[in-house]
Amino acid sequence: MSVISSKGATVWLTGLSGAGKSTVAAGLQELLEARDMHTFALDGDFLREGLNADLGYGEQDRLENVRRLGEVALLFARVGFLSIVSAISPYTAGRSAVRERHESNGVGFVEIHVATPLEVCEARDPKGLYARARRGEIPSFTGVSAPYEVPESPDLALSTVGSPHEAVLDVVVVLEKMGLLG
Repeated sequence: MSVISSKGATVWLTGLSGAGKSTVAAGLQELLEARDMHTFALDGDFLREGLNADLGYGEQDRLENVRRLGEVALLFARVGFLSIVSAISPYTAGRSAVRERHESNGVGFVEIHVATPLEVCEARDPKGLYARARRGEIPSFTGVSAPYEVPESPDLALSTVGSPHEAVLDVVVVLEKMGLLG
């Protein structure tokens, strides 16, 4: 049986819409909970319906969205949970600020870039968002009409070409190497 360190940690899955962030997060949570680990999943889409419903999609609002997600993740991590965040989080500055906030509190932070190519995300397009963005119906859509700053040195650049289970196992290997799993 594995146990998380008493301080917890945050695993931050970033990537384009349709990259597979939520799928990997759900699989990771399921696998770790089967090992009796305390996890808490935070999905960017879900938080935009409640906590972050007051935010738009301009750069400052996107940065504030990431900051708030980071604060919630930090709260759970500080009480021993492994927070699993799946959010586009398009700006380096936002992700870096969340990492710095975690590190200044002595809490582990793992950045996973779900590095699915734009063409693959568009082909998946589970919500039809890319098609709508290409028609001009969704302004400021990340990867189409708004930027996505690819992480320069993530803890893992995750390929989602294989099965979701393989991707989850790749994340687990990184967590083990970082000493976040017993």
